[in-house]
Amino acid sequence: MPLHLKDIVNDFAEAFQRVDTSRPQGRSKTRVYQPGIGPLTEAEAIERAIEELHKGPRERIYREASSKPYPESRLRCDLVIPGEWAVEFKLIRPFGDNGNEAEHWSENVLHPYEGHTSAIGDCFKLIHSGFVEKKAVIVFGYEHIPPQVLLITAVLAFEKIASDVVRIILSDREARDFGPLVHPVHQLGKIFAWEIRESEKR
Repeated sequence: MPLHLKDIVNDFAEAFQRVDTSRPQGRSKTRVYQPGIGPLTEAEAIERAIEELHKGPRERIYREASSKPYPESRLRCDLVIPGEWAVEFKLIRPFGDNGNEAEHWSENVLHPYEGHTSAIGDCFKLIHSGFVEKKAVIVFGYEHIPPQVLLITAVLAFEKIASDVVRIILSDREARDFGPLVHPVHQLGKIFAWEIRESEKR
């Protein structure tokens, strides 16, 4: 059975939820954050989610999945499921662990140039990567309940920049919420995903 992008979105939503239930505590050099998946770095959240997926019904598929170098590059793709998908993840988090609004958080998805680490930049990397797998970008992040900053606004802007400005052809969006979460600021998780079809000549 082929693995659809919607399957990956649902699997990661459920895995992120299980990670949150374990009450992980991220830390920086100077402090330990409040429990919950919300303060974890992008890499930490993905790594812990994959550990959870190793226990799930598609365990065999995710056992074979890992971060892998791009062909002919030292850069690494966040997740390659052999023969299925090459996926880049991007975390958007409008507020920090302390509840203060983060500066420049939306640049993670909106910065519209090749070579940048934004979701737009990741789209270009995947388009030119040489991976034989289907290619996708997944954006995940956190809101308050009720939201103080709507993630969908940045997501809609990402889609608009991709289609109208840099001419990247995306599939229809897949999306899933997960939560409620244990953190007092990062209370609801959201995942958005697109298959990257191609890039038009500009």
